[in-house]
Amino acid sequence: MSDNPEANIATADALTLLLHNQHAICAAIEEVTKWLSENGVGSVAVNAMSTLETLDTNAHAITEAIMRLRQS
Repeated sequence: MSDNPEANIATADALTLLLHNQHAICAAIEEVTKWLSENGVGSVAVNAMSTLETLDTNAHAITEAIMRLRQS
């Protein structure tokens, strides 16, 4: 971590914005997945759901990084 508190705050703020964007992308993928399932394209829906798992895993890592930056 940087010894520069202002840099840490700016980095944490940027990561927070990226995390918000990631949540919005997840919501969009969930809506598309629902539509795919309802319209008989279940195999594509399953693939879309697997991307959500990756986004969720990465969201947790981003959240942890934000917390570490804000505590330093």
